[in-house]
Amino acid sequence: MNEAAIADSPRRWIPFAAAFVAIAGLADSVYLTIHHLTATPVPCDLIAGCETVLTSPYAVIAGIPLAAFGALAYFVAFSLAILAAYGNRPMWPLFGVQAVIMAAVTCCLLYLQAFVIGAFCQFCLISAVTSFFLFILFIVSKLLRRYA
Repeated sequence: MNEAAIADSPRRWIPFAAAFVAIAGLADSVYLTIHHLTATPVPCDLIAGCETVLTSPYAVIAGIPLAAFGALAYFVAFSLAILAAYGNRPMWPLFGVQAVIMAAVTCCLLYLQAFVIGAFCQFCLISAVTSFFLFILFIVSKLLRRYA
């Protein structure tokens, strides 16, 4: 391998990793959306508080479950990451914008859970971790570009 290929190889896996993380977030959001739409209680084994969070007035925007918006956001992140992974380089900066927006919204939602609702949902926390991980992957890709 030449030096350019070696320097580029760590960055090459990042969009694929981001796509994988986005799929995990998408699965979590779709799961919550289905439970919301079917009015089926979500089993909370680790943290007591899921129902408090998921039935709060903050769980719905204009009659649409917040988890459905999350599913859409994760689908967009997945699509942008896959496009970037397969050579459409302009999609990676768009992925970065998406990751920043998702991380910012996640901070707001964590604030609501902690200080307004006073309860946490384990599935919402999984979504928070995946959103932050997408953001971290984007930041790492920028750092590798700068220092590689």
